Amino acid sequence: MDDVATAPGTAQAPGGLSADAASLRLQADGSNSLPAQARSSLLAIAWEVVREPMFLLLLGGGGLYLVMGSPGDAAMLLSFVVVVMGITIAQERRTEHALDALRVLASPQALVIRDGRRQRIPAAGLVRGDLIVLAEGDRVPADAMLRQGVNLTVDESMLSGESVAVTKTASATADTLDRPGGDALASVFSGTLVTTGQGLAEVLATGPRSEFGRIGASLVQVRPMRTRLQQETGRMVRTLALIGAALCCVVVVAYALTRGGDPASWRQGLLAGITMAMAVLPEEFPVILTIFLALGAWRISRHRVLTRRMPAIETLGAATVLCTDKTGTLTLNRMSVSRAAFAGRSVTLGGSTDDAEVQALLDIAVLASRADPFDPMERAIHTAGAQLAPALMARHAGWTVEREYPLAPDLLAFTQAWRTGADGPLLLAAKGAPEAIAGLCGLSPERSEVLARQATALASEG
Repeated sequence: MDDVATAPGTAQAPGGLSADAASLRLQADGSNSLPAQARSSLLAIAWEVVREPMFLLLLGGGGLYLVMGSPGDAAMLLSFVVVVMGITIAQERRTEHALDALRVLASPQALVIRDGRRQRIPAAGLVRGDLIVLAEGDRVPADAMLRQGVNLTVDESMLSGESVAVTKTASATADTLDRPGGDALASVFSGTLVTTGQGLAEVLATGPRSEFGRIGASLVQVRPMRTRLQQETGRMVRTLALIGAALCCVVVVAYALTRGGDPASWRQGLLAGITMAMAVLPEEFPVILTIFLALGAWRISRHRVLTRRMPAIETLGAATVLCTDKTGTLTLNRMSVSRAAFAGRSVTLGGSTDDAEVQALLDIAVLASRADPFDPMERAIHTAGAQLAPALMARHAGWTVEREYPLAPDLLAFTQAWRTGADGPLLLAAKGAPEAIAGLCGLSPERSEVLARQATALASEG
């Protein structure tokens, strides 16, 4: 069933675009990739650091010390500028390298039909009109319209916020994408995850024109705001600079006029004014603030958290409440089989069991699941079968799936027909909604009612 073109209920897949046509569209539309901010050069990063008011204060203080003939003090202040600038540049480069690695890791491959054959290409090479094959566990590589599908459900939570996967219904004529999150629609969106089924979809939008790309394009335009600390320190630096300059001028004029006004007195007055300005400027403030932010960035980097902008440390330190969404973030996305239910009794499963009825139920449950499962529930069933019914699991070696019957709107059950050997009989195993299984097994109304009541009781317990 990994070939959607020959799956039950689907038509023969068309040949798709030719390589030449795809190349022309790629040149016209551009790559199927998200827009990204240009990388900053070393000079640009250094300029961002230097033009901060606190760094300007450090540079000004260092320059004044040089004018006054104190190279040791000047070197100490300027060395802080070099250290903090080095830490900032290193953090920026490490963050960019990490983001580049994540982009490569997150860049999906696409199974596309071109020139009548299937090819696996980088998703960046997809163009409008391409036919892509989607299967369970795939990331949808571009916004597309489902043309053929078998039991296709897609997790669109990254776009819609809804954690429940939505079903997709194929359409041969639809050519306008719907909004994400709708059920029984034909639109599939870049970056979303196929949770069950398979399908064939026609690409309608790529790169920045996709739903995900529009979000990325808006984020590129976002410019970081100045933090409260940056605003306050900038205001303080400007105020102190004006006070220092005013006092310097007063001291220079007063000193020169009270000593005759000759050139020598003006020179001495200038040195006295600079000395007064240095006494007013609190050069310790920028050293303390910038070094502390740099040390904060270094400390959290030891916990594998990269800080691209040092002011983010201030924002993190000012946080009083952290709000998180539990769905999909605090869970492991794993399930386990905890109980086996039968007519009239229920068995809590543990590390082992010798209950033949429990082992037989697990055996059928495994056979009703895919041999290489992606769904967490099917993985849990396989794990429970291997732990609690190893002897029965060993029988499956050499068995092959002759055919599978997917879920359908009119029959909510998944069935697999197993060939139990070269000349062996077929064994059918099914799982699904209780009423569907009751119908497939031909249960009497009384037994169907017992099954429904038991399923309702289990559901009420979560």
